[in-house]
Amino acid sequence: MAVTGIGGFFFRSKDPEALAAWYLEHLGVGAPPGVFVWDQQAGPTVFAPFKQDSDYFAADKAFMLNLRVDDLAGLKTSLAAAGIEVITKPEWDAMPEIGQFARIHDPEGNAIELWQPAEPAA
Repeated sequence: MAVTGIGGFFFRSKDPEALAAWYLEHLGVGAPPGVFVWDQQAGPTVFAPFKQDSDYFAADKAFMLNLRVDDLAGLKTSLAAAGIEVITKPEWDAMPEIGQFARIHDPEGNAIELWQPAEPAA
């Protein structure tokens, strides 16, 4: 027997309904009210604990959500048009064989890393 994937991501929120609506509207993540399962595309998932003193994301947060995307440039444009700050750094894209990255924060300050994996080598 083996684990076949991540079955859910659960976290505390000051306003769960509003935050769920924000994720659905801006990222297409989640499901409409009353629907609890989001069918996502198969693909790579990174599961990696970080050192307690890592500066890769905010020290006062225990996690950072990473979402796999298929059109990072288009999503960055859409998010910026909605008034959502999109952060990019050249060092995040220093390994093109891994892909491209951007970062945003949800309305409660949780970091969300957006990752467009590199196309597989032909």
